[in-house]
Amino acid sequence: MLTLPFAAALSAAVISTSFLSGIFGMAGGMLLMGILLLLMPFAAAMVLHGVTQMASNLWRAWLWRSHIEWRIAAYYALGAINAALGFAAIAVVPDKATALIILGLLPFVGLMLPRRLTPDIKHPVQGFGCGVICTALQFMAGVSGPILDVYFVRSNLDRRQLVATKAAIQALGHFLKVAYFGQLLAAGTDTVAPAAIVLAVALALVGTQLSRRALDAISDAQFRIWTRRLIAAIAAVYLVQGLVLAVENHRPAQAVAATPASASSVALEQTP
Repeated sequence: MLTLPFAAALSAAVISTSFLSGIFGMAGGMLLMGILLLLMPFAAAMVLHGVTQMASNLWRAWLWRSHIEWRIAAYYALGAINAALGFAAIAVVPDKATALIILGLLPFVGLMLPRRLTPDIKHPVQGFGCGVICTALQFMAGVSGPILDVYFVRSNLDRRQLVATKAAIQALGHFLKVAYFGQLLAAGTDTVAPAAIVLAVALALVGTQLSRRALDAISDAQFRIWTRRLIAAIAAVYLVQGLVLAVENHRPAQAVAATPASASSVALEQTP
């Protein structure tokens, strides 16, 4: 059931993050993933995030369809499908703390990688590898934007080509993520309210549509500068959240492990 507080939080999160993604091609997806992980169980958050981002990216790809580099998208798709088949065979589901820590670390890996070591998405083999790596990250943390951005550094595409091509390949990534976690969700007890899906998709389209004028208004230089700043700020927050959650999850385990030992020592002391 969709409660009013959850609907309000979801609405604000989706429309603002889809607006951000519409301008910068990512950042919004990272932010939304972190918010949903705080509000929902892991698999449910993955499905709702995937449906929302798939709708947002499909609409963004349609708006900028004349700027999509289809050759790049094709090689990426081959790698993505292979990675999805691999994950389907092993059925890995990370916990929330792991997902948040990965979300926090990925952008800094991308930002600190020397330019001479950065791959080129236009190269067929590297485009295929990008599909494999980014899809694996989608299944582990829900997003792959920061690493995907590394592959586009040397592409020399303008901001419209970047946003359009990323939208096309990320729509595929989110579709694969929804298919993977959807079957896990169906096999478990967690659910996603249909009303939440409808609300999220509708607002994602609105936020994406609103972002178009903003993207037209900024320059390529401003686009690259603000993308890096936003990603770094969001990543820092998620890294701290993930580490705090990991510590909190570790403490109960330590307490449980200590209980049998303490009980046995009391019993020994009472033995005549």
